[in-house]
Amino acid sequence: MAKKAKKQREIVTLACVDCKRRNYTATRNKRKHQDKLELSKYCRFCRRHTSHKEVR
Repeated sequence: MAKKAKKQREIVTLACVDCKRRNYTATRNKRKHQDKLELSKYCRFCRRHTSHKEVR
């Protein structure tokens, strides 16, 4: 039997910095980017664009 390949991409959850709600999910390559992901996304609860950080 062939070996099972290790998954390089993992699913992460993004939470708004202002209201702390978990709004988005994204994938990232865990071998290339060990640090936490931070993106500017629209938060429907704050009703504006805010910074979203990765939470575990």
